[in-house]
Amino acid sequence: MKPYILVVDDEPEIRATVRDILEDEGYEVETAEDGEAARNARRNRRPDLILLDIWMPDVDGITLLKEWSETNEGDAEDLPIIMMSGHGTVEHAVEATRLGAYDFLEKPLTLAKLLLTINNALTASKLKHENISLRKSAPTTISEPDGKSMAIQQLKESAARIAKHAMPVLISGESGVGKKLFARYIHEISAQNDSPFIVVTMGSVAKENIDTELFGSEIDGETHYGRLEQANHGTLFLEEIGDMEPNTQIRLMGALEGGSFLRVGGSEPIEPKFRIIASTQKELSTEVSNGTFREDLYFHLNGLPLHIPPLRERAEDIPDLLNFYLDQFNQEQGLNYRTFSMPALNLLRQYQWPGNIFELKTVVQRLLIMGNSAEIGDQEVAPMLSMKMSSNSSPHKVEQQPTSENSEKFKLPLKAARESFERDYLLHHLIETDGNITKTAELAGVERTNIYRKLKLLNLDSKHLSKQ
Repeated sequence: MKPYILVVDDEPEIRATVRDILEDEGYEVETAEDGEAARNARRNRRPDLILLDIWMPDVDGITLLKEWSETNEGDAEDLPIIMMSGHGTVEHAVEATRLGAYDFLEKPLTLAKLLLTINNALTASKLKHENISLRKSAPTTISEPDGKSMAIQQLKESAARIAKHAMPVLISGESGVGKKLFARYIHEISAQNDSPFIVVTMGSVAKENIDTELFGSEIDGETHYGRLEQANHGTLFLEEIGDMEPNTQIRLMGALEGGSFLRVGGSEPIEPKFRIIASTQKELSTEVSNGTFREDLYFHLNGLPLHIPPLRERAEDIPDLLNFYLDQFNQEQGLNYRTFSMPALNLLRQYQWPGNIFELKTVVQRLLIMGNSAEIGDQEVAPMLSMKMSSNSSPHKVEQQPTSENSEKFKLPLKAARESFERDYLLHHLIETDGNITKTAELAGVERTNIYRKLKLLNLDSKHLSKQ
């Protein structure tokens, strides 16, 4: 993939010379003769770097840089801009740097300095994106799907074959089985692994904002680059595609089929190139029959299907997953490392895990927070597995009987017993809400101030509690 550079200068000879030099070096180049042409060029396609002259007839480069910085068009902070001037001053250089310019070059430009600065700017931008991506993914993802079961091994083999091709992928499975993890895994082992991996969760975006989020917008002279453009040359992951609104389905299908789209309020077609991966916990064929999901979009996305079985069907993966999360919580949150006794491990293997890997992760976190002993026993595990028990007898059923721990609580004075319950109650809701005080207060039906007061009295810290 060639980096795309926009050269903005009012002198035709400089534009032509710089363009020839950069194209010889393997860059894709577009030029603009003034500020208005630069705005249009940037609006039509997001560049990887901009060379911007300070002195131009309609608007100077500093003003244009400030305009882009203030409006944050297209994630301005992530777009390296190199200023150029034959009449520049120290003040100009300082002001440009303050506004976010990567560097300042004096004319006449020297070939070595120009190419070195561009290379350094593009390298720094790439490293910044990689660091941001790593910080976002480190707490919540595994670099490679964990487990030794035949199912996981076959899924990894399928993912490796899928990664070699550009066809759309549809990943299906229950909530919490690791659909996002496999989508990221496919991206990371593909030829596009140095390009963006952009995630859009359908349920997390308001209905009225989804089109702008996906396709971008051009409103009141400001350009917002949508997720499709941000995924250019990389992977776009649409999480829970079954929740997508019908009108958005129509627009997405048009973009995928035609290879282009219009930003909201825009008039020029945008033509990004990306790999699309979608996930769903719904049966989309049923949604198609019910008329809630477009048939043509379903067949387009289902080019390479990948189904992830629930955790209850691959119990042999549970020990590996337990060890992974024990290590993760120990390293990232400083929670004491504990081991599972064999009876406890057997109980965890027999449990049906209706919440799949997400539920397992939550159980491990609770056990590390609530317990102090070096070993986790079955009497400690059993109460944690009471969320969705089957009423009929089965190998997976966990009998809910009073534990020795609960029996001891009945011997406590009422005040101490109430505090013990309140502690467990708040811990449960804080973990379920990822430590969100406002959501916890809503679930408890009390004011936030009461929650803060209780946390202080019970010596609880919400900052290190999370479900995922």
